[in-house]
Amino acid sequence: MPERVVVAVDQGTTATTVIVLDQEARVVGRAQTEIRVSYPRPGWVEQDPEELWRSVLDTVGAALAAAGRRPADVAALGITNQRETTVLWERRTSAPVHPAIVWQDRRTAATCEKLAAAGHGPEVAERTGLVLDPYFSGTKIGWLLAGDPELRRRAGRGELAFGTVDSWLIWRLTGGRAHVTDVTNASRTMLFDLATASWSAPMAELLEVPAELLPAIRPSSQVYAETDPAAFLGVAVPIAAAVGDQQAALFAQACFAPGQAKNTYGTGSFVLLNTGAELPAPPAVPGALLRTVAFQLAGEPVHYALEGAVLSTGSAVQWLRDGLGVIRSAAETAELAASLAGNDGVYFVPALAGLGAPHWDARARGTLVGLTRGTTRAHLARAVLESIAYRTRDVVETMNAAVAPVAGGAGAAVTELRADGGAAANGWLMQFQADMLGVEVDVPDNLETTALGSGYLAGLATGVYGDRAALAELRRGRV
Repeated sequence: MPERVVVAVDQGTTATTVIVLDQEARVVGRAQTEIRVSYPRPGWVEQDPEELWRSVLDTVGAALAAAGRRPADVAALGITNQRETTVLWERRTSAPVHPAIVWQDRRTAATCEKLAAAGHGPEVAERTGLVLDPYFSGTKIGWLLAGDPELRRRAGRGELAFGTVDSWLIWRLTGGRAHVTDVTNASRTMLFDLATASWSAPMAELLEVPAELLPAIRPSSQVYAETDPAAFLGVAVPIAAAVGDQQAALFAQACFAPGQAKNTYGTGSFVLLNTGAELPAPPAVPGALLRTVAFQLAGEPVHYALEGAVLSTGSAVQWLRDGLGVIRSAAETAELAASLAGNDGVYFVPALAGLGAPHWDARARGTLVGLTRGTTRAHLARAVLESIAYRTRDVVETMNAAVAPVAGGAGAAVTELRADGGAAANGWLMQFQADMLGVEVDVPDNLETTALGSGYLAGLATGVYGDRAALAELRRGRV
């Protein structure tokens, strides 16, 4: 009989990736499906929730086939997801009432500015650890309801459900029996009270979000429900983990102790620093960094983190390829950058979706400076790669300033950065990043840490894997 396996779903912004892990946590099967993203107006970013759901079904089937396993061999299912993306659907029919509003969407910038002008910024930061920015789910929900009075009435009557992508997928996987989210995804909504790890009634009132919309909050590693055989491959499988993609990467990188940090170089780049089970104090510079949930295992307290979100990094490389046509593939940027002795004064600010941490300027736009007649596509490629490293340095330096006093005032908080995500395969960028930070950048042999993290958490909840110490020993750096 084949051994039981864990299926880890990573529903990301541009693709759904599924990996199959054996009982030694080795990847024995993999599949990926691209996801369409639409831009109906400047600053608007949307996806089809039904396409997200179908992509999970198709990709799980393909990954199991690649692993030579049957649906009946699956011991547990874990989900990680693009975090702040907002889905609203009918409870009775499970039909979405609007396209998913993606985390990169900027349509609620004016709402955030209005709330900030009214003096609500400090309250938001204190309760939720976040800043007033369109990035988060709360103002997206408010926008959906404000634009349609009938939707607001139906929301108040309990006929509609809100979820980040994890909630939406679990709802569909269980045939509508489970409406849950985990603490990491809840902490990205601007509706979550960090101190109590529960929904915040004052924040729901401020953002005009009916409590009837909200899912139940659970730990990141716990059996929530079983899949409905009619909805998922004809089998009942324990859904045993849900975790935001960046927190999943933190877990897979074995950043289990306070002071350990990782950066995921994906569509955006996200630096997370584990601060332990104590809620970190607000940063000295208000709003520079986010306070968020790192993870929670069943029966354990919540673990917290500081996060610096850079909203456009990999998407800037994608823009070079698809928007400007100056490169044929992302991998080409390393060769182009290395072909130059220096940047010749060409710099890029990657504010293609506003500026995230530590600046948080929703209306900032990308800027390219230092152009001359001698500027080539190599300069553009190098400027984009350098901008990723410079923006990461902005975040790490802010973390060092915020955490070092708490640790006794000696040395920097981040003494090593564990890197993952697609751009971590770019050797030129990783070396430049290490040079800019002055610390080691450690790249693991498996860069798909978001999927791996959800698999680890699902395996822990179901007894497939032993404990965190055993999982930490599985992490290997690149040779």
